Amino acid sequence: MSGDYQLVQLANGEKTLFSSSYGEKMHPGLGPQAEADLLYVRQLRICERLQVHTGEFVIWDIGLGAAANAIAVLQAAREIPGNLRLVSFDNTDEPLAFSLNHSAALGFPAGYEKPISQLLQDRQVEFVAGKLQVKWEFHLGDFPSWLVQTARAGELPPAPHAIFYDAFSPAKNPAMWTMPLFENLFRATDPKRPCGLTTYSRSTLLRATLLLAGFFVGVGHATGLKEETTVAANTLDLLAEPLNARWLERARRSSSAEPLSGPVYSRAPLSPVTLEKLREHPQFK
Repeated sequence: MSGDYQLVQLANGEKTLFSSSYGEKMHPGLGPQAEADLLYVRQLRICERLQVHTGEFVIWDIGLGAAANAIAVLQAAREIPGNLRLVSFDNTDEPLAFSLNHSAALGFPAGYEKPISQLLQDRQVEFVAGKLQVKWEFHLGDFPSWLVQTARAGELPPAPHAIFYDAFSPAKNPAMWTMPLFENLFRATDPKRPCGLTTYSRSTLLRATLLLAGFFVGVGHATGLKEETTVAANTLDLLAEPLNARWLERARRSSSAEPLSGPVYSRAPLSPVTLEKLREHPQFK
């Protein structure tokens, strides 16, 4: 989609990317640098976990976009000795190339132009960021299909310790928010490897989907335009504020809570079967 992305200024003066095809801005609240750090890095306590981690720490970066989330990790963790593996996914490399060409205006790509250039060219790069040893790979293509095909072939990357989920919204990009996708994503985690997932959405539909896919789900930090975001994990221990019975009651009354079974956006209340499955989730026992 040549020419799909353009530079826009937010109300606070920060610059970000706007996608004409999706009609949405990236990191529209606080801007790319601040929002990526707060929502993805701090919310999942990446630095604290890295400091006590032995071996390779794996992050699945779903929705690479302009690389704001990935670079926020590199900036925050650069003084921590360790090994980080970033596994990024997107169906286009255009926003990444755009950010590289507009590094001065955006700010966050500055200092990482060389690894980004190599990532664009070779789809993988190894480098040192401060005291951090980094392996960064980029899987270009349709993520839901890749996840199914790679799992079937037994060729998935190492199970993640953290998942950044930053696709365009369910209304504009429903294929990235379906029940089958999150079920497959949950299966890609390792029950012996605590893994947290965070995303900007707080929708009841999303939270119901994550719960039914197998995750535990909690309330996430506010970010500029949103009073809440969402955190999920394959273990309840990683959640500071798990959803409770009051949320379940609100979900029961919601007009938009039924998970998407396929890549078509729709709004519907919870079906009786779905509601009963939610009530049976271990989180609400």
